[in-house]
Amino acid sequence: MEAVSRLEHLTALDRAVGPLQRLARLVPAPLRDPLHGVWLGHPVHPLLVQVPIGSWLSATALGFTAGNERAARQLTTLGLVSAAPAAVTGAVDWAEQHEQQLRVGVVHAASNWVAIACFTGSLAGRSARRAQVLRLCGLAAVGVSGALGGHLSFRLAGGVNHAEAVPHLITPGWHALLPEQDLTDGVPVRCMIGEVPVLAIRYGGRVRVLADRCSHMSGPLSEGEISDGAVTCPWHGSRFCLTDGTVVAGPATAPQPSFETRVRDGVIQVRLPDAG
Repeated sequence: MEAVSRLEHLTALDRAVGPLQRLARLVPAPLRDPLHGVWLGHPVHPLLVQVPIGSWLSATALGFTAGNERAARQLTTLGLVSAAPAAVTGAVDWAEQHEQQLRVGVVHAASNWVAIACFTGSLAGRSARRAQVLRLCGLAAVGVSGALGGHLSFRLAGGVNHAEAVPHLITPGWHALLPEQDLTDGVPVRCMIGEVPVLAIRYGGRVRVLADRCSHMSGPLSEGEISDGAVTCPWHGSRFCLTDGTVVAGPATAPQPSFETRVRDGVIQVRLPDAG
């Protein structure tokens, strides 16, 4: 764990991060939301990696235990083909993360390319023994990649919903937010409900209140641009509908918690459904 943590602060990796990040961002904008997994509600990359990992694990096991080299080669090919969409979705997600995640992600990707090289090499030539050794090396590289992917997800919170805790930090019921007169049309205001920051805005004649920390990487939505009934995160460009917090555009895949509002005695009150 200590060795992996050191990667987060290895600035030498930044020389690779910049060019690779620019390359990943060449993916056309209309394709990014589907690749991020906006349609699914969470990143699609972890779903797609199951196919190459499962195929390569099965190929390696078959080669050693059953001696079925033909089936092993077919499974290896399936893994290589399915690795392409998994790599593209991973790259698109990776390009919109912070510097520590970017550095670990570079090594994660490098491990995957080592695995791809090994499994590709196992298809060349006719030596079953050589193919078995290369597949075993490829599987070891996949294991390293998987460990780094776990570190990215569970230690560095890459791809997780950064607004998930909000309903658990808000007590049930109505909360006084701010005097109605302090809210100007179209101007976002950052307020606090206990320890939870929220974005409040009067838009279209209605008071709208969303959790302020972007579900993608905790960016401050109250500092973002308001247009066409949506707020744009100033960090990575995710857009959320002011009415209900749904994702209008990624890289965010999870919606923003959206509060019910009312006015009592000139004070705006808010309530989060299912809080507590």
